Amino acid sequence: MSLTRRILNLAVPAFAALLAQPLMLLADTWIVGRLGTIPLAGLSIGSGLLLTVVGLSIFLAYGSTAVVGRLMGAGQRRRGLEMGVQAMWVAAALGALLAVVMWPTAPLLASALGARGEVLGYAVDYLRWSSPGLPGMLVMLAATGTFRGLANAHTPMVLSLTSALLNFVLNIVFVFGLGMGIAGAALGTALAETTLGLSAAALVTVSARRQGARLAPSWADMRHSLKVGFPLWLRTLALRAAMLLTTYIAAAQGAQALAAHHIAMNVWNLLAYALDALAIAGQTIIATALGGGDHAEARASTSKMVRWSIGAGIVLGLVAIITRGPVAAVFSTDGEVRDIVGRLLLVVGATLGLAGYVYLLDGVLMGAGDGPYLARAGLITLAVYAPLALIALLLPSGWPALLWLWLSFTVGFMGARAVTLGWRARGDRWLSAQVS
Repeated sequence: MSLTRRILNLAVPAFAALLAQPLMLLADTWIVGRLGTIPLAGLSIGSGLLLTVVGLSIFLAYGSTAVVGRLMGAGQRRRGLEMGVQAMWVAAALGALLAVVMWPTAPLLASALGARGEVLGYAVDYLRWSSPGLPGMLVMLAATGTFRGLANAHTPMVLSLTSALLNFVLNIVFVFGLGMGIAGAALGTALAETTLGLSAAALVTVSARRQGARLAPSWADMRHSLKVGFPLWLRTLALRAAMLLTTYIAAAQGAQALAAHHIAMNVWNLLAYALDALAIAGQTIIATALGGGDHAEARASTSKMVRWSIGAGIVLGLVAIITRGPVAAVFSTDGEVRDIVGRLLLVVGATLGLAGYVYLLDGVLMGAGDGPYLARAGLITLAVYAPLALIALLLPSGWPALLWLWLSFTVGFMGARAVTLGWRARGDRWLSAQVS
């Protein structure tokens, strides 16, 4: 199969699967929004906390992709499936621990994010009723990484989109049919996530059993999964910290500037899913090539995928620039907010090519198992970005500060990531990273 076809076979289903979680959140938002403004505010805080927990657990997918892909490239399918099963055991244990901790600490967590009065009650209800779904969601992350390592992006796509549909149906039944309110929305999401995790685990287990792979927990293998995943967790933590800092500074610029920032960032995130899909394809292709000891193929594939990703970023950037007026009009009726969104989307459009380069190399180095370097690079870029972004607080509030913030993010932060990742990719050490 040609490299172009391999990229498309992995990237297109990955893009569809990536859309599942925002679709689930959108469904919750639409349904809870019918209950009133205060429940919706509670949902905003509760779902934000859960998304942070799940986002910080993405190392389960990234780590298992690298390990399983390497073993597949080396012709060790049975061992690859064994490591996928062990990653799911880790995910189940971690998810259960988080769910148990989430229940009693829900009021404290929601209060820390500013929930007060009635909003606090709704946020706590959402957190508590949705927390049982965490084990299933985390198991799905580990299973997704296993499927990707096996070069199977179709199964996670089908599972994720089916789960999103099930989530919508259950929420309608629980919220409106049974009158459970925001707790019903959370319970529907938890049941959908549990079904998703069990289905994914069953499919991986069936494949593993056919290969005669070990299914019982192995402390040595689970410890290895954690060892591979921990640096990726640090990398993700650094990225999350950068995003939280960005939101904090934007919130200090006034309601209209914050609203415009929120819209522009949502557009950025949506377009980034397409770039992330290429990065996911890169993870699998590079892991398999290096597992087979083919360094030349890994380099050639990286070069081609970098060109693809930069090109995709440029095209998406042009789309953002051309459609900035209609996009602003769709998301806001406030003239000033629309004006700021339009100007911010010019910044977005002009810098998505750089983002394409960054996302792709991030995926390549993950596939290579170069997690320790990615962790160090993440901390370095955060150290570069934080002082740049904080300068915005010294500027006149509103548009001047917001423009500086976005330039700091799209040029400073992404530029620092491009330098650290590009420097690593030009060398040879990432080709010899050990993950399995």
